[in-house]
Amino acid sequence: MRYIISGKNIEVTEGLKTAVYEKIGKLERYFTPDTEIHVTMSVEKERQKIEVTIPMKGSMVRAEQTSNDMYVSIDLVEEIIERQLRKYKNKIIEKKQAAANLNQAFMDDDFEEDDSIKIIRTKKFAIKPMDPEEACVQMELLGHNFFVYRNAETDEVNVVYKRKGNTYGLIEPEH
Repeated sequence: MRYIISGKNIEVTEGLKTAVYEKIGKLERYFTPDTEIHVTMSVEKERQKIEVTIPMKGSMVRAEQTSNDMYVSIDLVEEIIERQLRKYKNKIIEKKQAAANLNQAFMDDDFEEDDSIKIIRTKKFAIKPMDPEEACVQMELLGHNFFVYRNAETDEVNVVYKRKGNTYGLIEPEH
């Protein structure tokens, strides 16, 4: 993997780089060697924040973690990305998204899918073509609470959002 490491209000020392290579390097078994990993470390007051973004064909994986110690943040963000990859592997492969960036051995492994995407509430709301399930997957990979997209079937702008209890909601335009 190719690392692009930057810092905001922090000097990225060799120790921090080594910690990133060691912890984030554990993800190498999931990706092809030419996959880019964007790592941004920042400090605001006493908060030590790391953001990791992995662009893949058709989507991206993103996680951030904040603590009072950058090394702790690095440890935690690696765990989050690994959990996201295991959880959404089957959905990514079903849609043929990002398969070019994923290691074949990882794609061949069978992981139990512990949480399925369930849209439990639909709202009407006046105002990248994909289906709602794909939008939910993209929202989770980005680590966001909502995702705005164009519905491929209706050509309308829709919003999916995360609710409590690992459930999802969908907002559609009202006509």
